[in-house]
Amino acid sequence: MGQPPLGQPPVGQPGYGYPQQPGPYGAQPGPYNQPGPYGQQPGPYNQPGPYGPQPGAYQQPGPYGAQPGPYGGGYPPQQFPGGPTPPPGGGGKKFFSGKPGLITAAVVAGLLVIGGGTWFALSGDDGKDEPAVAKTTPPGPDDSATASPDDGDGSGGRPAEDDLNAGRKAGESKVWVATNDVDLPSLGSHAFGPWFAGDTVIKAMYKKIQAYSVTDGKPKWSLPVAGEVCGAPKAPTTDGKIVLAYMNGTDDRADCNQLQMIDLNTGKAGWKKEIAQHGDFDLFSDVTLAISGNTLAVGRTSNADGYQVSDGKHLFGNVPGDCQPTGFTSGPQLYAAELCPDGANTPQGQFQQIDPLTGKAKWTYKLPKDWKVDKVYSANPLVISIRNYDDDKKWNVLALNANGTLRSHMAGGKDTFTVNCGGTFTLQDKTLEDCIGMTADANTFYMSTAASNDSTSATNEVIAYNLNTGKAKWRSKSPAGRTMDPLRMDGGKIVVYMPAGYDTGGEVGTIAATGGAPAIVQKHSSSTAEIESTFFSGTMAYQDGRYYLMETFLAGGKDDSELKEKTMMVFSN
Repeated sequence: MGQPPLGQPPVGQPGYGYPQQPGPYGAQPGPYNQPGPYGQQPGPYNQPGPYGPQPGAYQQPGPYGAQPGPYGGGYPPQQFPGGPTPPPGGGGKKFFSGKPGLITAAVVAGLLVIGGGTWFALSGDDGKDEPAVAKTTPPGPDDSATASPDDGDGSGGRPAEDDLNAGRKAGESKVWVATNDVDLPSLGSHAFGPWFAGDTVIKAMYKKIQAYSVTDGKPKWSLPVAGEVCGAPKAPTTDGKIVLAYMNGTDDRADCNQLQMIDLNTGKAGWKKEIAQHGDFDLFSDVTLAISGNTLAVGRTSNADGYQVSDGKHLFGNVPGDCQPTGFTSGPQLYAAELCPDGANTPQGQFQQIDPLTGKAKWTYKLPKDWKVDKVYSANPLVISIRNYDDDKKWNVLALNANGTLRSHMAGGKDTFTVNCGGTFTLQDKTLEDCIGMTADANTFYMSTAASNDSTSATNEVIAYNLNTGKAKWRSKSPAGRTMDPLRMDGGKIVVYMPAGYDTGGEVGTIAATGGAPAIVQKHSSSTAEIESTFFSGTMAYQDGRYYLMETFLAGGKDDSELKEKTMMVFSN
Protein backbone atom coordinates (compact mmCIF):
# COMPACT_ATOMS: atom_id res chain seq x y z
CA MET A 1 0.00 0.00 0.00
CA GLY A 2 1.47 3.34 -1.01
CA GLN A 3 2.34 5.82 1.71
CA PRO A 4 0.73 9.26 1.65
CA PRO A 5 3.17 12.16 1.74
CA LEU A 6 4.04 13.38 5.19
CA GLY A 7 3.15 17.01 5.62
CA GLN A 8 5.70 18.41 7.97
CA PRO A 9 4.72 21.08 10.41
CA PRO A 10 6.70 24.32 10.29
CA VAL A 11 9.68 24.47 12.58
CA GLY A 12 9.08 26.65 15.60
CA GLN A 13 10.45 30.02 16.51
CA PRO A 14 13.23 30.70 18.97
CA GLY A 15 12.11 30.57 22.55
CA TYR A 16 9.80 27.60 22.42
CA GLY A 17 11.00 24.61 24.28
CA TYR A 18 12.62 26.69 26.94
CA PRO A 19 11.40 26.66 30.51
CA GLN A 20 8.46 29.02 30.88
CA GLN A 21 7.88 31.72 33.37
CA PRO A 22 6.01 31.01 36.58
CA GLY A 23 2.27 30.76 36.54
CA PRO A 24 -0.07 27.96 35.67
CA TYR A 25 0.39 27.09 32.06
CA GLY A 26 2.02 30.44 31.67
CA ALA A 27 2.09 32.27 28.37
CA GLN A 28 4.60 30.74 26.06
CA PRO A 29 6.87 32.41 23.60
CA GLY A 30 6.50 31.73 19.94
CA PRO A 31 5.94 28.34 18.28
CA TYR A 32 8.18 25.46 18.97
CA ASN A 33 10.48 23.53 16.76
CA GLN A 34 8.80 20.58 15.27
CA PRO A 35 9.77 17.03 15.88
CA GLY A 36 10.25 14.30 13.45
CA PRO A 37 8.60 11.06 12.67
CA TYR A 38 8.72 8.21 14.96
CA GLY A 39 7.19 6.82 17.97
CA GLN A 40 7.96 5.06 21.10
CA GLN A 41 6.10 4.75 24.27
CA PRO A 42 6.90 6.49 27.46
CA GLY A 43 5.98 5.13 30.62
CA PRO A 44 7.42 2.96 33.18
CA TYR A 45 8.17 0.16 30.95
CA ASN A 46 11.85 -0.10 31.23
CA GLN A 47 11.72 -0.57 34.88
CA PRO A 48 12.97 -3.16 37.19
CA GLY A 49 10.25 -4.32 39.51
CA PRO A 50 6.59 -3.92 39.12
CA TYR A 51 6.20 -0.49 37.79
CA GLY A 52 9.28 0.37 39.75
CA PRO A 53 11.64 3.04 38.48
CA GLN A 54 14.09 1.83 35.92
CA PRO A 55 17.63 2.96 35.72
CA GLY A 56 17.87 5.48 32.97
CA ALA A 57 14.28 5.74 31.92
CA TYR A 58 10.62 5.25 32.49
CA GLN A 59 10.21 3.47 29.23
CA GLN A 60 7.18 2.13 27.58
CA PRO A 61 6.83 -0.75 25.36
CA GLY A 62 5.99 0.11 21.93
CA PRO A 63 3.84 -0.74 19.06
CA TYR A 64 3.02 -4.26 18.21
CA GLY A 65 2.99 -5.11 14.59
CA ALA A 66 -0.32 -6.28 13.30
CA GLN A 67 -0.12 -9.83 14.46
CA PRO A 68 -2.07 -12.73 13.10
CA GLY A 69 -3.12 -13.74 16.58
CA PRO A 70 -3.64 -11.39 19.49
CA TYR A 71 -3.03 -7.74 18.84
CA GLY A 72 -4.31 -8.08 15.30
CA GLY A 73 -5.83 -5.17 13.47
CA GLY A 74 -4.95 -1.52 13.22
CA TYR A 75 -3.58 0.86 10.67
CA PRO A 76 -1.15 -0.27 7.99
CA PRO A 77 2.57 0.15 8.71
CA GLN A 78 4.09 3.54 7.97
CA GLN A 79 7.29 4.91 6.72
CA PHE A 80 9.05 8.13 7.50
CA PRO A 81 12.28 8.96 5.71
CA GLY A 82 13.85 12.35 6.57
CA GLY A 83 12.06 15.46 7.70
CA PRO A 84 11.22 19.11 7.18
CA THR A 85 13.67 21.92 6.77
CA PRO A 86 13.20 24.92 9.06
CA PRO A 87 11.68 27.97 7.34
CA PRO A 88 13.76 31.13 7.04
CA GLY A 89 14.16 32.83 10.38
CA GLY A 90 13.27 29.74 12.37
CA GLY A 91 15.33 29.30 15.50
CA GLY A 92 16.53 26.18 17.21
CA LYS A 93 17.52 22.86 15.70
CA LYS A 94 15.74 21.47 12.70
CA PHE A 95 14.02 18.16 13.17
CA PHE A 96 15.01 16.52 9.92
CA SER A 97 17.14 17.04 6.89
CA GLY A 98 16.13 15.91 3.45
CA LYS A 99 12.70 14.98 2.16
CA PRO A 100 9.70 15.05 4.44
CA GLY A 101 9.09 11.63 5.93
CA LEU A 102 5.96 9.84 6.95
CA ILE A 103 4.82 7.09 9.21
CA THR A 104 1.54 5.34 9.49
CA ALA A 105 0.82 4.32 13.05
CA ALA A 106 -1.05 1.11 13.56
CA VAL A 107 -3.73 1.25 16.20
CA VAL A 108 -4.76 -2.11 17.54
CA ALA A 109 -7.12 -3.40 20.13
CA GLY A 110 -4.30 -3.97 22.53
CA LEU A 111 -2.38 -2.17 25.25
CA LEU A 112 1.01 -3.20 26.47
CA VAL A 113 2.09 -2.86 30.05
CA ILE A 114 5.69 -3.86 30.49
CA GLY A 115 7.59 -4.14 33.72
CA GLY A 116 7.12 -0.67 35.10
CA GLY A 117 3.70 -0.30 33.54
CA THR A 118 2.08 2.60 31.78
CA TRP A 119 1.41 5.83 33.62
CA PHE A 120 -1.63 7.98 32.94
CA ALA A 121 -1.83 11.38 34.52
CA LEU A 122 -3.81 14.52 34.13
CA SER A 123 -2.92 18.09 34.73
CA GLY A 124 -4.71 20.93 36.39
CA ASP A 125 -4.13 24.43 37.67
CA ASP A 126 -3.24 25.67 41.08
CA GLY A 127 -6.78 25.95 42.38
CA LYS A 128 -6.46 26.24 46.13
CA ASP A 129 -10.05 25.83 47.20
CA GLU A 130 -11.51 22.39 47.32
CA PRO A 131 -14.93 22.41 45.66
CA ALA A 132 -17.76 21.54 47.98
CA VAL A 133 -18.80 18.67 45.71
CA ALA A 134 -15.49 16.90 46.30
CA LYS A 135 -16.09 15.28 49.64
CA THR A 136 -14.34 12.38 51.24
CA THR A 137 -16.41 9.52 52.60
CA PRO A 138 -14.82 6.94 54.88
CA PRO A 139 -15.62 3.39 53.82
CA GLY A 140 -18.51 1.86 55.72
CA PRO A 141 -19.54 -1.70 56.42
CA ASP A 142 -21.05 -2.06 52.93
CA ASP A 143 -17.84 -0.93 51.22
CA SER A 144 -16.03 -4.21 51.94
CA ALA A 145 -13.19 -2.28 53.55
CA THR A 146 -11.13 -5.45 53.65
CA ALA A 147 -10.85 -7.93 50.83
CA SER A 148 -12.01 -11.45 51.41
CA PRO A 149 -9.34 -14.15 51.10
CA ASP A 150 -9.88 -16.64 48.31
CA ASP A 151 -9.32 -20.31 49.03
CA GLY A 152 -8.34 -21.21 45.50
CA ASP A 153 -6.92 -24.50 44.35
CA GLY A 154 -3.91 -23.06 42.59
CA SER A 155 -5.47 -23.50 39.18
CA GLY A 156 -5.83 -19.78 38.56
CA GLY A 157 -9.55 -20.23 38.12
CA ARG A 158 -9.33 -22.86 35.37
CA PRO A 159 -10.85 -26.35 35.70
CA ALA A 160 -8.70 -28.64 37.87
CA GLU A 161 -8.51 -31.31 35.19
CA ASP A 162 -7.09 -28.87 32.67
CA ASP A 163 -3.36 -29.36 33.25
CA LEU A 164 -1.77 -26.92 30.85
CA ASN A 165 1.73 -28.02 31.82
CA ALA A 166 1.19 -31.66 30.86
CA GLY A 167 2.55 -31.13 27.36
CA ARG A 168 5.47 -28.95 28.42
CA LYS A 169 8.84 -30.02 27.00
CA ALA A 170 12.28 -29.64 28.54
CA GLY A 171 13.36 -26.01 28.55
CA GLU A 172 9.83 -24.66 28.13
CA SER A 173 8.25 -22.32 30.66
CA LYS A 174 5.65 -23.24 33.23
CA VAL A 175 2.28 -21.59 32.70
CA TRP A 176 -0.91 -20.85 34.58
CA VAL A 177 -4.13 -19.41 33.22
CA ALA A 178 -6.92 -17.58 35.05
CA THR A 179 -10.48 -17.78 33.77
CA ASN A 180 -13.23 -15.24 34.28
CA ASP A 181 -15.19 -15.40 37.52
CA VAL A 182 -17.22 -12.21 37.09
CA ASP A 183 -20.83 -12.06 35.91
CA LEU A 184 -20.50 -9.47 33.13
CA PRO A 185 -23.14 -7.12 31.69
CA SER A 186 -24.48 -7.90 28.21
CA LEU A 187 -22.17 -5.38 26.55
CA GLY A 188 -19.10 -6.82 28.23
CA SER A 189 -16.55 -5.02 30.37
CA HIS A 190 -13.02 -3.64 30.34
CA ALA A 191 -10.24 -4.94 32.55
CA PHE A 192 -7.50 -2.86 34.18
CA GLY A 193 -4.03 -3.82 35.36
CA PRO A 194 -2.00 -5.86 35.89
CA TRP A 195 -0.52 -4.36 39.05
CA PHE A 196 2.00 -6.01 41.34
CA ALA A 197 2.43 -6.10 45.11
CA GLY A 198 5.06 -8.51 46.41
CA ASP A 199 4.20 -11.99 45.17
CA THR A 200 0.74 -10.92 44.01
CA VAL A 201 -0.59 -9.78 40.64
CA ILE A 202 -3.86 -7.83 40.64
CA LYS A 203 -6.45 -6.89 38.02
CA ALA A 204 -9.83 -5.15 38.07
CA MET A 205 -12.85 -6.02 35.93
CA TYR A 206 -16.41 -4.73 36.10
CA LYS A 207 -17.20 -4.50 39.84
CA LYS A 208 -14.44 -6.69 41.24
CA ILE A 209 -10.73 -6.52 42.01
CA GLN A 210 -8.94 -9.87 42.06
CA ALA A 211 -5.46 -10.77 43.32
CA TYR A 212 -3.55 -13.93 42.32
CA SER A 213 -0.33 -15.57 43.43
CA VAL A 214 2.29 -14.91 40.75
CA THR A 215 3.75 -18.39 41.18
CA ASP A 216 0.72 -20.60 40.58
CA GLY A 217 -2.29 -18.35 39.92
CA LYS A 218 -3.99 -19.23 43.19
CA PRO A 219 -6.54 -16.51 44.07
CA LYS A 220 -5.32 -14.62 47.16
CA TRP A 221 -8.01 -11.99 47.81
CA SER A 222 -10.86 -10.22 46.06
CA LEU A 223 -12.61 -6.91 46.69
CA PRO A 224 -16.01 -5.78 45.40
CA VAL A 225 -16.39 -2.24 44.02
CA ALA A 226 -19.60 -0.21 44.40
CA GLY A 227 -19.86 0.39 40.64
CA GLU A 228 -18.31 -0.64 37.33
CA VAL A 229 -14.60 0.28 37.21
CA CYS A 230 -14.12 2.82 34.43
CA GLY A 231 -10.61 4.14 34.94
CA ALA A 232 -7.33 3.26 36.65
CA PRO A 233 -3.66 4.28 36.71
CA LYS A 234 -1.22 1.81 35.21
CA ALA A 235 0.97 1.90 38.31
CA PRO A 236 0.36 2.25 42.04
CA THR A 237 2.40 4.34 44.47
CA THR A 238 5.71 2.92 45.61
CA ASP A 239 4.02 1.60 48.77
CA GLY A 240 1.27 -0.21 46.82
CA LYS A 241 -1.65 2.25 46.97
CA ILE A 242 -3.87 2.79 43.94
CA VAL A 243 -7.06 4.73 43.18
CA LEU A 244 -9.72 3.47 40.75
CA ALA A 245 -12.60 5.38 39.15
CA TYR A 246 -16.03 3.75 38.97
CA MET A 247 -19.49 4.60 37.64
CA ASN A 248 -22.10 6.30 39.84
CA GLY A 249 -24.95 4.28 38.32
CA THR A 250 -25.91 1.73 35.70
CA ASP A 251 -28.08 3.69 33.25
CA ASP A 252 -27.05 5.70 30.18
CA ARG A 253 -26.75 8.88 32.24
CA ALA A 254 -24.26 7.44 34.72
CA ASP A 255 -20.92 9.23 35.08
CA CYS A 256 -17.43 7.89 35.67
CA ASN A 257 -16.94 10.22 38.63
CA GLN A 258 -16.39 8.11 41.75
CA LEU A 259 -12.95 7.40 43.23
CA GLN A 260 -11.91 4.51 45.47
CA MET A 261 -8.47 4.11 47.04
CA ILE A 262 -7.21 0.55 47.61
CA ASP A 263 -4.12 -0.89 49.31
CA LEU A 264 -2.92 -3.59 46.92
CA ASN A 265 -0.77 -5.19 49.63
CA THR A 266 -3.77 -6.09 51.76
CA GLY A 267 -6.83 -5.66 49.54
CA LYS A 268 -8.19 -3.12 52.00
CA ALA A 269 -10.38 -0.28 50.69
CA GLY A 270 -9.54 3.25 51.81
CA TRP A 271 -11.15 6.63 51.15
CA LYS A 272 -13.90 7.23 48.58
CA LYS A 273 -14.67 10.53 46.87
CA GLU A 274 -16.67 12.04 44.06
CA ILE A 275 -14.56 13.86 41.46
CA ALA A 276 -15.03 17.60 41.65
CA GLN A 277 -17.12 18.99 38.79
CA HIS A 278 -16.15 22.36 37.33
CA GLY A 279 -19.25 23.70 35.60
CA ASP A 280 -21.96 22.15 33.45
CA PHE A 281 -19.58 21.37 30.60
CA ASP A 282 -17.19 19.36 32.75
CA LEU A 283 -18.00 15.90 31.37
CA PHE A 284 -16.93 12.49 32.69
CA SER A 285 -17.06 10.33 29.57
CA ASP A 286 -13.28 10.04 29.07
CA VAL A 287 -11.71 9.87 32.51
CA THR A 288 -8.03 8.93 32.81
CA LEU A 289 -6.00 8.53 35.99
CA ALA A 290 -2.29 8.62 36.81
CA ILE A 291 -0.15 8.57 39.90
CA SER A 292 2.99 10.64 40.40
CA GLY A 293 4.49 10.39 43.86
CA ASN A 294 1.59 10.86 46.29
CA THR A 295 -0.53 12.67 43.67
CA LEU A 296 -3.42 11.16 41.75
CA ALA A 297 -4.07 13.15 38.57
CA VAL A 298 -7.60 12.84 37.20
CA GLY A 299 -8.33 14.14 33.71
CA ARG A 300 -11.27 14.20 31.35
CA THR A 301 -12.41 16.10 28.25
CA SER A 302 -11.78 19.67 29.44
CA ASN A 303 -10.63 19.65 33.06
CA ALA A 304 -8.30 17.94 35.47
CA ASP A 305 -7.89 17.58 39.23
CA GLY A 306 -5.19 16.42 41.59
CA TYR A 307 -5.72 14.49 44.83
CA GLN A 308 -3.42 13.06 47.47
CA VAL A 309 -3.40 9.29 47.18
CA SER A 310 -2.86 8.84 50.91
CA ASP A 311 -5.96 10.69 52.15
CA GLY A 312 -7.92 12.02 49.15
CA LYS A 313 -7.16 15.69 49.84
CA HIS A 314 -7.90 17.89 46.80
CA LEU A 315 -4.69 19.52 45.52
CA PHE A 316 -5.64 21.36 42.32
CA GLY A 317 -8.32 21.56 39.68
CA ASN A 318 -10.26 23.56 37.09
CA VAL A 319 -7.58 24.09 34.42
CA PRO A 320 -7.63 27.83 33.53
CA GLY A 321 -7.60 29.36 30.06
CA ASP A 322 -8.36 27.94 26.63
CA CYS A 323 -5.66 25.25 26.59
CA GLN A 324 -7.18 22.00 27.81
CA PRO A 325 -5.58 18.62 28.60
CA THR A 326 -5.96 15.82 26.10
CA GLY A 327 -3.74 13.25 27.79
CA PHE A 328 -1.13 12.82 30.50
CA THR A 329 1.75 10.72 31.65
CA SER A 330 3.34 10.37 35.04
CA GLY A 331 6.09 8.69 36.97
CA PRO A 332 8.83 10.61 38.73
CA GLN A 333 7.61 13.62 36.68
CA LEU A 334 4.07 14.55 35.65
CA TYR A 335 3.52 15.59 32.01
CA ALA A 336 0.45 16.79 30.13
CA ALA A 337 -0.48 17.23 26.46
CA GLU A 338 -2.89 20.07 25.70
CA LEU A 339 -4.73 21.65 22.76
CA CYS A 340 -5.08 25.42 22.46
CA PRO A 341 -7.86 26.63 20.09
CA ASP A 342 -7.12 29.74 18.05
CA GLY A 343 -10.66 30.61 16.96
CA ALA A 344 -10.26 29.11 13.46
CA ASN A 345 -10.90 25.48 14.34
CA THR A 346 -7.19 24.75 13.92
CA PRO A 347 -5.90 24.10 17.44
CA GLN A 348 -2.26 24.24 18.42
CA GLY A 349 -0.79 21.57 20.63
CA GLN A 350 1.59 21.98 23.52
CA PHE A 351 3.38 19.72 26.01
CA GLN A 352 4.06 20.58 29.64
CA GLN A 353 5.74 19.38 32.77
CA ILE A 354 3.29 19.81 35.65
CA ASP A 355 3.92 20.38 39.34
CA PRO A 356 2.02 17.45 40.91
CA LEU A 357 1.28 19.46 44.07
CA THR A 358 -0.14 22.61 42.45
CA GLY A 359 -1.02 21.71 38.85
CA LYS A 360 1.10 24.61 37.58
CA ALA A 361 3.28 24.23 34.51
CA LYS A 362 7.02 24.13 35.08
CA TRP A 363 7.75 24.51 31.36
CA THR A 364 5.86 24.40 28.07
CA TYR A 365 6.86 23.17 24.64
CA LYS A 366 4.62 24.54 21.89
CA LEU A 367 4.05 22.73 18.61
CA PRO A 368 3.36 24.35 15.26
CA LYS A 369 -0.24 25.15 14.39
CA ASP A 370 -2.42 22.15 13.47
CA TRP A 371 -0.19 19.70 15.35
CA LYS A 372 -0.80 17.88 18.62
CA VAL A 373 1.03 15.49 20.94
CA ASP A 374 -0.71 12.16 20.54
CA LYS A 375 1.55 9.78 22.50
CA VAL A 376 4.50 9.84 24.88
CA TYR A 377 6.82 7.00 24.00
CA SER A 378 9.16 7.50 26.92
CA ALA A 379 8.85 9.73 29.99
CA ASN A 380 12.48 9.41 31.00
CA PRO A 381 14.15 10.17 28.66
CA LEU A 382 11.36 12.18 27.03
CA VAL A 383 10.34 10.90 23.59
CA ILE A 384 7.02 12.11 22.22
CA SER A 385 4.95 11.43 19.10
CA ILE A 386 3.15 14.29 17.41
CA ARG A 387 0.45 14.08 14.77
CA ASN A 388 -1.28 16.50 12.45
CA TYR A 389 -4.68 17.49 13.83
CA ASP A 390 -6.44 17.18 10.45
CA ASP A 391 -4.47 14.34 8.88
CA ASP A 392 -3.70 11.49 11.27
CA LYS A 393 -1.28 9.92 8.78
CA LYS A 394 1.16 12.80 9.19
CA TRP A 395 3.36 11.74 12.07
CA ASN A 396 6.61 12.96 13.60
CA VAL A 397 8.59 11.95 16.67
CA LEU A 398 11.11 13.83 18.77
CA ALA A 399 13.15 13.69 21.95
CA LEU A 400 13.09 16.51 24.49
CA ASN A 401 15.57 17.45 27.16
CA ALA A 402 14.53 17.41 30.81
CA ASN A 403 13.95 21.19 30.68
CA GLY A 404 11.58 20.99 27.69
CA THR A 405 14.02 22.00 24.96
CA LEU A 406 14.44 20.00 21.77
CA ARG A 407 17.02 17.23 21.90
CA SER A 408 16.57 15.54 18.51
CA HIS A 409 14.08 13.90 16.19
CA MET A 410 14.37 10.37 14.87
CA ALA A 411 15.47 9.88 11.28
CA GLY A 412 13.34 7.03 10.02
CA GLY A 413 14.82 6.76 6.54
CA LYS A 414 13.08 4.23 4.30
CA ASP A 415 12.08 1.88 7.12
CA THR A 416 8.45 1.07 7.77
CA PHE A 417 7.07 0.88 11.28
CA THR A 418 3.89 -0.34 12.88
CA VAL A 419 2.87 1.55 15.99
CA ASN A 420 0.03 -0.13 17.86
CA CYS A 421 -1.69 2.02 20.43
CA GLY A 422 -4.83 1.31 22.48
CA GLY A 423 -7.67 0.35 20.22
CA THR A 424 -11.39 -0.13 20.03
CA PHE A 425 -11.63 -2.60 22.87
CA THR A 426 -9.72 -0.65 25.49
CA LEU A 427 -10.56 2.44 27.51
CA GLN A 428 -7.09 3.81 26.93
CA ASP A 429 -7.65 5.47 23.57
CA LYS A 430 -7.36 8.95 25.12
CA THR A 431 -4.24 8.27 27.17
CA LEU A 432 -0.71 9.11 26.15
CA GLU A 433 0.88 5.80 27.10
CA ASP A 434 -0.72 2.81 25.50
CA CYS A 435 1.62 1.72 22.75
CA ILE A 436 3.62 -1.42 22.11
CA GLY A 437 6.94 -1.97 20.38
CA MET A 438 9.50 0.51 21.73
CA THR A 439 11.60 1.37 24.75
CA ALA A 440 14.55 3.61 25.64
CA ASP A 441 17.48 4.08 27.96
CA ALA A 442 19.27 7.31 28.80
CA ASN A 443 20.80 7.84 25.35
CA THR A 444 19.10 5.40 22.98
CA PHE A 445 15.61 4.83 21.63
CA TYR A 446 14.69 1.31 20.43
CA MET A 447 11.85 0.62 18.00
CA SER A 448 10.68 -2.33 15.94
CA THR A 449 10.03 -2.23 12.22
CA ALA A 450 6.94 -3.66 10.57
CA ALA A 451 7.03 -7.33 9.65
CA SER A 452 8.35 -8.14 6.21
CA ASN A 453 5.75 -9.52 3.82
CA ASP A 454 8.03 -10.83 1.10
CA SER A 455 7.91 -14.44 2.29
CA THR A 456 5.94 -16.84 4.43
CA SER A 457 8.53 -16.47 7.19
CA ALA A 458 7.94 -12.89 8.27
CA THR A 459 10.73 -11.16 10.18
CA ASN A 460 11.44 -7.66 11.39
CA GLU A 461 14.17 -5.63 13.09
CA VAL A 462 14.75 -3.60 16.21
CA ILE A 463 16.55 -0.36 15.38
CA ALA A 464 18.52 1.63 17.97
CA TYR A 465 18.51 5.43 17.55
CA ASN A 466 20.92 7.88 19.16
CA LEU A 467 18.75 10.29 21.18
CA ASN A 468 21.31 13.08 20.83
CA THR A 469 21.37 12.95 17.02
CA GLY A 470 18.25 11.01 16.01
CA LYS A 471 20.38 8.77 13.78
CA ALA A 472 20.31 4.97 13.72
CA LYS A 473 23.15 3.25 15.59
CA TRP A 474 22.52 -0.46 14.88
CA ARG A 475 19.92 -3.03 13.84
CA SER A 476 19.03 -6.41 15.27
CA LYS A 477 17.13 -8.84 13.05
CA SER A 478 14.59 -11.26 14.49
CA PRO A 479 15.06 -15.04 14.06
CA ALA A 480 13.61 -16.59 10.90
CA GLY A 481 9.85 -16.89 11.02
CA ARG A 482 9.61 -14.57 14.03
CA THR A 483 8.89 -10.93 14.65
CA MET A 484 9.92 -9.17 17.84
CA ASP A 485 9.02 -6.03 19.72
CA PRO A 486 10.78 -4.28 22.60
CA LEU A 487 9.00 -4.52 25.95
CA ARG A 488 11.30 -2.76 28.40
CA MET A 489 14.88 -2.34 29.56
CA ASP A 490 16.18 -4.81 32.14
CA GLY A 491 19.74 -4.94 33.42
CA GLY A 492 20.96 -2.75 30.58
CA LYS A 493 19.45 -5.06 27.93
CA ILE A 494 16.40 -4.68 25.70
CA VAL A 495 13.71 -7.24 26.54
CA VAL A 496 11.77 -8.30 23.43
CA TYR A 497 8.69 -10.48 22.96
CA MET A 498 8.22 -12.76 19.96
CA PRO A 499 4.49 -13.51 19.57
CA ALA A 500 3.08 -17.02 19.48
CA GLY A 501 1.59 -18.61 16.41
CA TYR A 502 -1.26 -21.09 16.34
CA ASP A 503 1.07 -24.03 17.06
CA THR A 504 4.27 -22.25 18.11
CA GLY A 505 4.70 -20.79 21.57
CA GLY A 506 5.94 -17.25 22.06
CA GLU A 507 9.43 -16.39 23.25
CA VAL A 508 11.05 -13.70 25.36
CA GLY A 509 14.54 -12.60 24.45
CA THR A 510 17.11 -9.94 25.27
CA ILE A 511 19.30 -7.81 23.01
CA ALA A 512 22.53 -6.23 24.28
CA ALA A 513 22.59 -2.42 24.35
CA THR A 514 25.40 -2.67 21.78
CA GLY A 515 23.26 -4.72 19.38
CA GLY A 516 23.55 -8.26 18.07
CA ALA A 517 21.11 -11.15 17.74
CA PRO A 518 18.50 -11.69 20.47
CA ALA A 519 19.26 -14.30 23.13
CA ILE A 520 16.20 -16.38 24.10
CA VAL A 521 15.58 -16.30 27.86
CA GLN A 522 12.07 -17.77 27.97
CA LYS A 523 10.46 -20.28 25.62
CA HIS A 524 6.71 -20.83 25.85
CA SER A 525 5.17 -24.24 25.32
CA SER A 526 3.76 -25.12 21.91
CA SER A 527 1.00 -27.03 23.72
CA THR A 528 -0.46 -23.72 24.93
CA ALA A 529 0.35 -21.70 21.79
CA GLU A 530 -3.27 -21.63 20.64
CA ILE A 531 -4.31 -19.97 23.90
CA GLU A 532 -1.38 -17.54 23.86
CA SER A 533 -2.05 -16.51 20.27
CA THR A 534 -5.73 -15.81 20.78
CA PHE A 535 -5.67 -13.19 23.52
CA PHE A 536 -7.49 -10.63 21.43
CA SER A 537 -6.99 -7.38 23.32
CA GLY A 538 -4.02 -8.25 25.46
CA THR A 539 -1.97 -6.14 27.82
CA MET A 540 1.49 -7.47 28.55
CA ALA A 541 3.98 -7.16 31.37
CA TYR A 542 7.40 -8.64 32.01
CA GLN A 543 8.17 -8.67 35.71
CA ASP A 544 10.87 -10.48 37.66
CA GLY A 545 11.37 -13.07 34.92
CA ARG A 546 7.66 -13.71 34.40
CA TYR A 547 5.73 -12.81 31.27
CA TYR A 548 2.10 -11.73 31.80
CA LEU A 549 -0.59 -11.59 29.14
CA MET A 550 -3.97 -10.18 30.20
CA GLU A 551 -7.22 -9.56 28.34
CA THR A 552 -8.35 -5.94 28.53
CA PHE A 553 -11.91 -6.57 27.31
CA LEU A 554 -14.36 -9.43 27.63
CA ALA A 555 -17.65 -9.53 25.75
CA GLY A 556 -20.81 -10.29 27.68
CA GLY A 557 -22.79 -13.42 26.97
CA LYS A 558 -24.36 -16.39 28.67
CA ASP A 559 -23.05 -17.05 32.14
CA ASP A 560 -21.70 -20.49 31.28
CA SER A 561 -19.67 -19.15 28.36
CA GLU A 562 -18.48 -16.05 30.28
CA LEU A 563 -16.99 -18.21 33.00
CA LYS A 564 -14.88 -20.13 30.47
CA GLU A 565 -13.19 -17.02 29.08
CA LYS A 566 -9.46 -16.85 29.81
CA THR A 567 -8.43 -13.54 31.34
CA MET A 568 -4.73 -13.90 32.23
CA MET A 569 -1.84 -16.12 31.17
CA VAL A 570 1.50 -16.16 33.02
CA PHE A 571 4.76 -17.87 32.00
CA SER A 572 7.80 -18.47 34.23
CA ASN A 573 11.01 -20.50 33.99
